[in-house]
Amino acid sequence: MRVISGKYRSRPLRSLRGMDLRPTADRLRETLFDVLTAGNPSALEGTVWLDLFAGTGAVGIEALSRGASMVYFVDKSARAAELIRRNLQSLGVEEGFRIMQQDVNRAVRGLAEEKVTADCTFLDPPYQMEKLYGQTLDFLGESRLPKPGSLVIAEHQKKFDPGEASGSLRRFRKLEQGDAALSFYKKI
Repeated sequence: MRVISGKYRSRPLRSLRGMDLRPTADRLRETLFDVLTAGNPSALEGTVWLDLFAGTGAVGIEALSRGASMVYFVDKSARAAELIRRNLQSLGVEEGFRIMQQDVNRAVRGLAEEKVTADCTFLDPPYQMEKLYGQTLDFLGESRLPKPGSLVIAEHQKKFDPGEASGSLRRFRKLEQGDAALSFYKKI
């Protein structure tokens, strides 16, 4: 696993053996960021991200590499939080992030109370925990955390559909790659 592009391009990222992690594959991450930048490499400059169910932190680190000003990494696992910390340290990233070792619902409620607004939210719960998709999308759809026009992207199994809409979120695109899919939502 590696950083695809930007400031930290081609730098390796660590994962943990035996841990129930399923990092977003390099190829799928590349597709995700190709869609988000759509020929404009500076499209992510200064953006604020939420990397929910962050695992290795690969998606949020990719966003930082491509110019995001702030990434909130959220994962309830202490091992995942430490892994994210080590991955950021190995790249020499010292600012522009916050690692939150908390349940996602609790973390997003807290961030909303802090009046944080995100330009882009990526969520990738364990595939077998399908209820978490609906719960998280519902909360984000009703929250002020993603501002109007913000993107919410869910990685999920191709055979599972997280839905066309959730609160004020509307899906506008779905990409499939192998057994995985990305559903792109916009906050209206």
